[in-house]
Amino acid sequence: MSKTHTANRRPIPILVYHQIAQAPPKGSPFRSLYVAPQAFARQMAWLKLLGYKGLSMSALQPYLRGDKEGKVVGITFDDGYLNNLSQALPVLVKQGFSSTCYVVSGLLGKTNTWDEHLGIAQSPLMNESQVRQWIDAGQEAGSHTRRHIDLTASDEEACRIEMTLGKTELESVVRQPVDHFCYPYGHYESRHRVMADALGFVTATTTRRSRCHAQTDLLQLPRVPVLRSTSLPVFWLKIATSYEDRRKK
Repeated sequence: MSKTHTANRRPIPILVYHQIAQAPPKGSPFRSLYVAPQAFARQMAWLKLLGYKGLSMSALQPYLRGDKEGKVVGITFDDGYLNNLSQALPVLVKQGFSSTCYVVSGLLGKTNTWDEHLGIAQSPLMNESQVRQWIDAGQEAGSHTRRHIDLTASDEEACRIEMTLGKTELESVVRQPVDHFCYPYGHYESRHRVMADALGFVTATTTRRSRCHAQTDLLQLPRVPVLRSTSLPVFWLKIATSYEDRRKK
């Protein structure tokens, strides 16, 4: 079996969330990326009820590699918002789930400044001790570069620095290896996949929509977006049917 590609026998959805918080007023940019805490709690309870296990990227590895089989779902959060800790963590712990939060190592304790020019409301990001609290509660931290840059708009050296320091700085915070990466904005080229491989990342996730099927590149994994408007019936369609697989882009 190839060490660079998945070998799972059944499709595995990797869910992606951003903020677990009440959405800002109508008309606010990127309002869809807020999932209300009550909605998140219902989704996790429903997964449990349907017999699914929510897993971090590390815990998902045996399933992606075909060593284990079962009803599993990857759970990921992009950017490292403090509301992931305050709102999502208690729910994950209650259901016995683990997850991976991709954090921006150079902005710990700050806000989503990369979004400011778009008029997106600024929300606090977890600081170092809060990231450690997340880990201590059985969750995982992955890398999302050092400053959340668009890799495709940056030169080779800048990308290498961002990806390298995003990993090493985070490793010094969590005091353990950081094996999982997420391309900021989902923007990347083949050279960035090569860099992720050279840095020793085991997986890298994208914003391409689909569940993970066999023979998917572990450094170009698709995910299933969960949005403010995702109702429970649509949530089920996303994880249990080919609904997302048809939306590949």
